[in-house]
Amino acid sequence: MPALTEPRWLDADQQRSWRALLRGSAKLFEDLNHDLERDSGLSLNEYEVLVRLSEADGRTMRMSALAADLVHSRSRLTHTIRRMESDGLVERSTCAMDRRGVNCTMTLAGFARLEAAAPHHVESVRERLVDRITPAQMRELGVIMAVLAEDAGSGESAPDGRDADARSERIAS
Repeated sequence: MPALTEPRWLDADQQRSWRALLRGSAKLFEDLNHDLERDSGLSLNEYEVLVRLSEADGRTMRMSALAADLVHSRSRLTHTIRRMESDGLVERSTCAMDRRGVNCTMTLAGFARLEAAAPHHVESVRERLVDRITPAQMRELGVIMAVLAEDAGSGESAPDGRDADARSERIAS
């Protein structure tokens, strides 16, 4: 990024929107995390790991791919996986194709925990987000977040229905 000579300050409307994003997203994720921990003993980060693994072939992903998919640092993911491994939810193993890589596999106990947590989590997502905004706002939110995720290299497509068949098999995240 080139050096700035003159700051491009946010106008009053942009500042209000930016601050609303910060407050709203922090509150939403705090509430969702609280609900998940209360209902299932899983943190939102742990739940998201289990969701990604449940969608992967053989319920296994390389740790580096999992970190990229979740937009987590490798060290943060390693800490989360270590805790989940001690709880019997996942197992780590050396990647057969590249001995330097590490795979993470969801255990049967991890899948059972995800299945038990998912209905409560989906209800929490509905209560705290989906049912509080209009369907049009929800679609627009998805489009906006897809634009932001593209910059993060997520590879996710916009929520326009193109991947609806693939998503229909997934447990809601």
